Amino acid sequence: MRKLHNKRGNRGMGQHKRCGFSIVELVLAIGLIGLLVVAVYGAIISGMSTMRMARENLRATQILLDKMEGLRLYRWDQLKPGFVPTQFIASYDVNSASTNSGILYYGTVTIAPANTGTSYADDMREVTVRVQWKTGALNRNRVMSTYVCQSGLQNYTY
Repeated sequence: MRKLHNKRGNRGMGQHKRCGFSIVELVLAIGLIGLLVVAVYGAIISGMSTMRMARENLRATQILLDKMEGLRLYRWDQLKPGFVPTQFIASYDVNSASTNSGILYYGTVTIAPANTGTSYADDMREVTVRVQWKTGALNRNRVMSTYVCQSGLQNYTY
């Protein structure tokens, strides 16, 4: 007579194979999950740092444009060192300008005769606006320069 085997092989009815993970598999899985968490955390920190620097660059560009656009309000006879402020401080947050909190942008405005080598060079000025600030220990700066012509400025006052 043949002996009948159950699905569990030769074991008796009360015995069955124990299934689960070994300690080595468990340690490897936890290590892999830990490595993934550290990688995701690093990516988030890097992304936030990149966004912060992009915001600071944008604010510096806004400050430069603000100073350049302000030149259009001056008459030609006013567009000289002494009348136009040559140094300024702007804050990162426009609403906190009175307290100068947060990142501070230190700027200079330089107005010089245009060295174009043309016959109308006396009717032109070169205006350069520089902005400097610190991101942590990193010194950063931006520069914008343009030429202003006497016939290009308004001759009336609001």
